[in-house]
Amino acid sequence: MACISSNQSITSAMGILASGGADAVIAGGVETMSDVPIRVNRSLRKILLSLNKAKTMGARLGLLSSIRPKHFAPELPAVSEFSTNETMGHSGDRLCASFGITRREQDEFALRSHTLADQATKDGNLSDVLEYKVPGKPVVVSKDNGIRVSSIENMAKLRPAFVRPYGTVTAANASFLTDGASACLIMTEDKALALGLKPKAYLREYVYVSQDPKDQLLLGPAYATPKVLEKASLKLTDIDVFEYHEAFAGQVLSNLKAMDSDWFGQNYMGRKGKVGSIPMDKLNTWGGSLSIGHPFGATGVRLATTAANRLIKEDGKYALLAACAAGGQGHGMIVERYPS
Repeated sequence: MACISSNQSITSAMGILASGGADAVIAGGVETMSDVPIRVNRSLRKILLSLNKAKTMGARLGLLSSIRPKHFAPELPAVSEFSTNETMGHSGDRLCASFGITRREQDEFALRSHTLADQATKDGNLSDVLEYKVPGKPVVVSKDNGIRVSSIENMAKLRPAFVRPYGTVTAANASFLTDGASACLIMTEDKALALGLKPKAYLREYVYVSQDPKDQLLLGPAYATPKVLEKASLKLTDIDVFEYHEAFAGQVLSNLKAMDSDWFGQNYMGRKGKVGSIPMDKLNTWGGSLSIGHPFGATGVRLATTAANRLIKEDGKYALLAACAAGGQGHGMIVERYPS
């Protein structure tokens, strides 16, 4: 499920616990973007498969003689949507155009993410994300080299990355692909207390949503937010911490704009009006995928653990995390701080 893979791991674990199949589960995900599979050319694959089925030497030689130099060109990897074959960056550009999100607004939000992540690192708030000690080896990762506090002027110099020359998504306002892994320990409250462990938070409710990916791929949070709030019998104003996946700066801004639009609520969500406005001082205040990076399989757990850690640090009660994903899908979850 690409960007919400480890969200799926978490909710699968919740289902196992609820059914009594286990009382403790580790959920997580891993992504190795620095060594992705590179496939052999499709045409060559067809020839080789046919070769395997050929019954005579003449048939085999005929197939081998059809191989040309062009067949040895590999299929280079691309971050493309599996159901539309559109690169996600193109989807991001279309989304920004639809909601009127300017290049300047995207760059400002991206700079905000990097600035907040830099401060959170200095304050020690991201130690569970950035500090990793390899057992038995003298290796300690304590700094994220993806966090780069630049300037609006420098960011404005970058060319559009996907739609040229008029696109607005650039390397500066899009999440960068990186290696990463994440894991969280989920268990029943009785089991945790029996083991003498101090829980961080309750995982209360979750939803999955979807929309037509050919229309808009990245609006999952806008659809998931009101549904998970309704399921938890909460209002937007009850939420103290928001953690939204930052696939692109324009994607987050478009989702915020959609939720604050009566027209979008009525025409796309079947509501009487808008969902409401999310206060920026509650949203991604320790940075996000734009600054920390986006290893697809790991991001969901990072969102959940950051939400729990922020609730403890900021003395909040409820957190809402949401993310968009491949296939026009989306995820929303309510996390409640465990009482001290």
